Amino acid sequence: MKKVHIKSYGCQMNVYDGQRMADVLGQEGYVETETPEDADLVLLNTCHIRERASHKVYTELGKLRDLKRERRAQGRETQLVVAGCVAQAEGAEIQRRQPAVDLVVGPQTYHRLPELLRQARGGRVVDTELPPEDKFGHLPAPKPAAILARGVTAFVTVQEGCDKFCAFCVVPYTRGAEFSRPVAQVLAEVARLAEAGVRDVTLLGQNVNAYHGEGPDGRVWTLARLMHRIAEVPGIARIRYTTSHPRDMDDELIAAHRDLPQLMPFLHLPVQAGADRTLAAMNRKHTADEYRRLIARIREARPDIALSSDFIVGFPGETDADFEETMRLIADVRFASAYSFKYSPRPGTPAAEIAAQLPAAVMDERLYRLQALVEEHRQDFNRAMVGRTVEVLLERAGRHPGQLAGKTPYMQAVQIESDSHAIGDRVMVAIERAGSNSLFGRPVRRELAA
Repeated sequence: MKKVHIKSYGCQMNVYDGQRMADVLGQEGYVETETPEDADLVLLNTCHIRERASHKVYTELGKLRDLKRERRAQGRETQLVVAGCVAQAEGAEIQRRQPAVDLVVGPQTYHRLPELLRQARGGRVVDTELPPEDKFGHLPAPKPAAILARGVTAFVTVQEGCDKFCAFCVVPYTRGAEFSRPVAQVLAEVARLAEAGVRDVTLLGQNVNAYHGEGPDGRVWTLARLMHRIAEVPGIARIRYTTSHPRDMDDELIAAHRDLPQLMPFLHLPVQAGADRTLAAMNRKHTADEYRRLIARIREARPDIALSSDFIVGFPGETDADFEETMRLIADVRFASAYSFKYSPRPGTPAAEIAAQLPAAVMDERLYRLQALVEEHRQDFNRAMVGRTVEVLLERAGRHPGQLAGKTPYMQAVQIESDSHAIGDRVMVAIERAGSNSLFGRPVRRELAA
């Protein structure tokens, strides 16, 4: 029995890609193992969004080089693969810096893994070409047992690539131009997931609300139309999507938040900054007030919606006044959660060439202040749930006997004590207490119909 260890870094799409690579390798007789020590194949599925993520990969490769050497001394061979966006961006440079790597494969060619691994047995291989064929059409369907083992929630990539070319972002260079999967292909995958017990699907894309896939009627379907059709798949109770761009939040998509019960009231909508000068330098193509007006329209359609966003502090040239504008936007919108980072120059992006790079100490101080404000709002949002009764999808066993964990429609973690419910149940829960990272409650009604 051959074993593979897959470690995915970064975004949800990498998690999805890691699972699909496991499906591809499963057809070759590989089974997954949680540790690299007993793996015949170790695959790092990498992220290139920030410099720190790239550095983590090379640190990990150093450890795996030593492990590979130890296993060889024991008469056990190990193949070492680097996949994903670092692979796409750096290609042969990875093998130059770490000769132990047998194969470097980009995110658009991992459907060819079996063939590439065979080639790598005769010498090191790099494949970062953008192939003409759609990789999704060549991927094997995951087995029901594999789906079941992954849980009652699942990611489904429906769109890849980005045409926005934000000044700080490597995605257009590592994932390529925008591409949307055909509707029939997406629906078939969602149906397989539902049949295996999945109840919550998150539709993924680097710019997912720019989805424009070919429908079964030969016309281009929008994301909103796709989600209305997914909602008809038996067993699917919850639909989410990420990550979106403000310029692609059209009227039809906003209306879906009002009209589609399965579409959860949680939206991740990155803004990145709150100063128009910074947004223009980022090439975001929207202003802070345009973002505010968009949020107002979304909240008018779905008043209880919870919002999340991305923020970059210390973008080249960002002044104290610019940063205060970002803080003002956060205070105005009051996000339920957010991802925030110090600006990290990525080679090949326009922002990396700007001379006015900020000192690390300035970025540190700004990030601390921003995260403190977002955390204050997050805790306020969670405390406001106390006393409410909300639907919770139970996703896994809790840390303690008799405890089950799940999520609210707003993506909040919830813990309940119950010996009469099971993973996959949708339960109405009275929220009694808010901890620092979880809500705690008691079930008040039996499982809801799927």
